Amino acid sequence: MSQFITVAPSPHIHSGQSVEKLMYGVIIAMIPALIVSILLYGIGAITVTFISVASCVLFEFLIQKFLLKTRVSISDGSAIVTGMLLAFNLPSNLPWWIILIGALVSIGIGKMTFGGLGNNPFNPALVGRVFLLLSFPVQMTTYPVPKGLSTPYISNIEGFTGPTPLGILKEGLKQGDSVSDLMKELPSYLDLFIGKLGGSMGEIAGAALILGGIYMLIRKIITWHIPVSVILTVYVFTGILHLFNSSGYADPLFHILTGGLLLGAIFMATDYVTSPMIPSGMIIYGIGIGIITVLIRVFGAYPEGVSFAILIMNGFVPLINRYMKPRRFGEEVKNG
Repeated sequence: MSQFITVAPSPHIHSGQSVEKLMYGVIIAMIPALIVSILLYGIGAITVTFISVASCVLFEFLIQKFLLKTRVSISDGSAIVTGMLLAFNLPSNLPWWIILIGALVSIGIGKMTFGGLGNNPFNPALVGRVFLLLSFPVQMTTYPVPKGLSTPYISNIEGFTGPTPLGILKEGLKQGDSVSDLMKELPSYLDLFIGKLGGSMGEIAGAALILGGIYMLIRKIITWHIPVSVILTVYVFTGILHLFNSSGYADPLFHILTGGLLLGAIFMATDYVTSPMIPSGMIIYGIGIGIITVLIRVFGAYPEGVSFAILIMNGFVPLINRYMKPRRFGEEVKNG
């Protein structure tokens, strides 16, 4: 016999995609948001991003080379993605040594402890971000004011720092102010959309984040299921609350354009490793993120809840995948 049958495990059909192509595609999609951050925050945004990316790449190299003694895979771009996402979740005035700690936690604990890319159950950048938020709450919630932003709540003074719109809203409601009065003092929806608001670097560029999301959809790096289900759930949930009590709850558009919702829905929740495999599971996963986000924002101690919501739902992904499996090729479908 001149030819032999080759027996090999799946997959047998390849799409032409690779880890490198996907990761560098995500990096390209984040460039518009990075540019907006640099325009609004200046050298601080550049510094935070550089330190975060460089340290994530360095820590992954050192851990793989000297601790795990495995093949070094920093060229696949995953460490760069983690570094950029971590930077997007940080204030642009954060001290360099805190950024280093966040990068070490993201790579060392969030990723490499579980065996590296493909094995981590939680989004590494969010592991680092939440660790820093719990360890350094003051530094992580003190944000420089973007260039050109001036409101009665925030004076446009060089180097002045202030809270995010979500923080202002939550504190105002605690003091007995109504939503309608608070909204008059906050940036307009147009300002929120183009990035003129206080917050982490990746939270302030709604238009740029959406542009990056469209790019990833066109390139088929992600699908619509998770971003749409997260955003639509937040819209419906907050819309119901606003209709029930418009003086105590902000409208849905405010919740979508502020905080890390767009960043989380488009870039963080769609991480391949930590999200469900099939569309129906992705939708359930996205709905869970949206519900938990609103519950934390409205009823919790923190003004923002996207990071916690994604990490909580990351923990449910194995359960979702177990009970929502795709039909196996050749499986008989029973009728009736």
